[in-house]
Amino acid sequence: MKLSDLECKAAKPKEKPYKLADGYGMYLEIRPTGARYWRLKYRFGGKEKLLALGVYPLIALKEARARRDDARRLLDQDVDPGLAKKERRLKAYEDAENTFEKLARDWHDNWKQDKTPKHAAAILSRFEIDVFPTLGIMPVSKITPQMILKVVKKAEARSAYDVARRIKQTCGQILRYGVATGRAERDCSHDIKDAIRPYKMEHFKTLDIKEIPEFLRVLDRNEMRLYKQTQLAMRLLMFTFVRTSELINAQWKEFDIEEKSWVIPAARMKMRRDHIVPLSDQAIAILKELKEMGGNWPWVFPNQVRPIKPMSNGTIIHAIRRMGYQDKMTGHGFRPLAMTTLKEKLGYRHEVIDRQLAHAKKNKIVAAYDRAEFLDDRRKMMQAYADYLESLIRPKSSNAGYQCLVYLPR
Repeated sequence: MKLSDLECKAAKPKEKPYKLADGYGMYLEIRPTGARYWRLKYRFGGKEKLLALGVYPLIALKEARARRDDARRLLDQDVDPGLAKKERRLKAYEDAENTFEKLARDWHDNWKQDKTPKHAAAILSRFEIDVFPTLGIMPVSKITPQMILKVVKKAEARSAYDVARRIKQTCGQILRYGVATGRAERDCSHDIKDAIRPYKMEHFKTLDIKEIPEFLRVLDRNEMRLYKQTQLAMRLLMFTFVRTSELINAQWKEFDIEEKSWVIPAARMKMRRDHIVPLSDQAIAILKELKEMGGNWPWVFPNQVRPIKPMSNGTIIHAIRRMGYQDKMTGHGFRPLAMTTLKEKLGYRHEVIDRQLAHAKKNKIVAAYDRAEFLDDRRKMMQAYADYLESLIRPKSSNAGYQCLVYLPR
């Protein structure tokens, strides 16, 4: 005989546990404490087993019957409902432990091994700001393309189109890492490819060759009252065309004035290998002046406020802005400017310039076999480039008392 809601509510505890049957092996067990539990008795593999269906009244009679019917359907498919329940609990526990943030941080620990600390920190920071607040607590198994798209669209809404593209790209890397390590089924980020706003990568702003003389004159006149150290940093950046981060973190121990060379250690290079920068006479003159100004610190360009640290990353950008070139030039712009000038005006081969710029080879096979450094050519090229820059603002008629605007100490 089937139970009714009224009977379930009216059931009173007794000195010993007792049962109220509902049919098909299900019953309500009433304990002396007053607690009431739904149970299902069934047989599987020739053994009698018991399945907990929930606690009454949290699980009402109707819901208990639905759970019983689900269990009986599993039995019809030769599946043990008790074992299936344990597997669901284990899956729920694994989901709770296997969140997107945990997977992302595990991927990051693995991925960052051959990356610079700065690059690795930037990737993690981007996810902490843009991704983890939305997807961090989600089980990896529950991540959908629409969830990733929502995060991407938030970045697009603030016009951070490159960030949006990189978020999608990195989410894909994380999910593929999850597939490889058995924590994700597939990379669903690929499904949103057509829903992302097309983004055209803009090149870094840089001067035209004909604008160099006036830029140098503005820097030399210093009407914007830049620190002398900042002026010299700008000049050295122009002569060496290294990356801004490589310049501001330069240490005196990396320079050999006698050999006229600067060896940037692999740890600070994007390509993770030592990079030689041949130094022109103009660059050597700048370094000597810097040494006289404050060469007791390990940094070539110590921070003005806290000299135990290097110059701030924004110093060069701020200086360019104060010079009035914020829409024409960036710190990175000295690199394409050098490449254009060396190719078009001085006729140097692309591979020599490319090696000096420490660019990665696009072809992995070429990268494996082409180990040429062109060091002799690069030494000549760096001096020729410095001389060319100097010639752009040197008066055509030689003056015995003339001081070069580019590199001579003031």
